Amino acid sequence: MRVLVFGNSGSGKSHRAKALTATHGLVHLDLDTIVWEPGRIAVPRDPAVVKKELLAFIQERDGWVVEGCYGDLVEAALPWCSELVFMNPGAAVCLDNNRRRPWEPHKYDSMEAQQGKLDFLLQWVEQYYTRDDSCSYHWHRRVYDGFDGNKVEITTLD
Repeated sequence: MRVLVFGNSGSGKSHRAKALTATHGLVHLDLDTIVWEPGRIAVPRDPAVVKKELLAFIQERDGWVVEGCYGDLVEAALPWCSELVFMNPGAAVCLDNNRRRPWEPHKYDSMEAQQGKLDFLLQWVEQYYTRDDSCSYHWHRRVYDGFDGNKVEITTLD
């Protein structure tokens, strides 16, 4: 099983990915951990290095779950994907989930540092349906609609 889970920030990607990992004994990759400079959220690494690390991760393992909002990276991994999961519960759910997000020590040195980025994150999340970058609804919809394999779109969260 090789699953790509993607959607807006706060859409439930990490929760879904962790559940799949636990249920099926898969290896999990949060794309944030390879996209950003270590210890420096919102400071991007060289895209060529990121793509190389992603492809190495997925090609060197039989079973995995990769999750993130980066539509370009999801597209790069599609040839190895056995299932595509588009998390799309709506902007209000994503905004609420981001407001309640627990501390992510793999991304931030402290909860205070994480909260310091919250206003920017909420604005970015709110623009999901109007932006046209690789992390936007438009990009995600195109990837999902164009994938001919096993796929599911999640519009409500349990």
